[in-house]
Amino acid sequence: MGRNNYFQFKQFLVLQEKAAMKVGTDGVLLGAWVEVQNERKILDIGAGTGVIALMMAQRTAARITGVELEKLAAKEATQNCLNSPWPERLTIENCSFQEFAEKSAEHFDLIISNPPFFVNDKKSANDNLAVAKHSHLLPFDDLLNGTSKLLHPGGRLAVILPVIQAKQFIEKAQYMGIHLTSLTEVKPTPHKETNRYLMEFSKTKTALKTNSLSIFDNPGQFSKPYKQLTQNFYLNF
Repeated sequence: MGRNNYFQFKQFLVLQEKAAMKVGTDGVLLGAWVEVQNERKILDIGAGTGVIALMMAQRTAARITGVELEKLAAKEATQNCLNSPWPERLTIENCSFQEFAEKSAEHFDLIISNPPFFVNDKKSANDNLAVAKHSHLLPFDDLLNGTSKLLHPGGRLAVILPVIQAKQFIEKAQYMGIHLTSLTEVKPTPHKETNRYLMEFSKTKTALKTNSLSIFDNPGQFSKPYKQLTQNFYLNF
């Protein structure tokens, strides 16, 4: 199998031959950054290859459910979960999040998502990639409404988004009574503009915690904080 068809982490392997969206920095950042406590149930919205769900399985003793709309990605995520050290704690549901939220009677301690965020951009000719990247099938309102229904009163929502979309998401969340509690501004290098927000939300309003993170010190040279954050996952850290 060619290198582009899989991604090897320290404790698990992610096959990504069929999934439109491959393993990327955003998902790994979110899975490594989110605070984990004593969660019993975790929900991963837009599971893709299952990489975030697998990271949650490595970091916690929780039962993790991933929801993935695209059929080929869901099948591959299921295979990745079955091949992992934690198959008994991982489940992938092949359906829309809207459908899942409507039918599920469960409540989750942590909901985590690297959601699609392209709104008016030209859609990919690849239908599966369009599903993975564009928010027309999972608008922020639907994501937040479903989260509000499924989240335990003391639970948390963790999301990564580009800055413009993140600010829209924060505004919509606040309107729905879901408050931003933690924010990390992510920069490619210290002297470049912030291009991602790592965000944690709760139904309980608390003082906002903020900080920043640079992926690289210089082009091609990963920063020490980024290495420390992801060292339990990447082989070369």
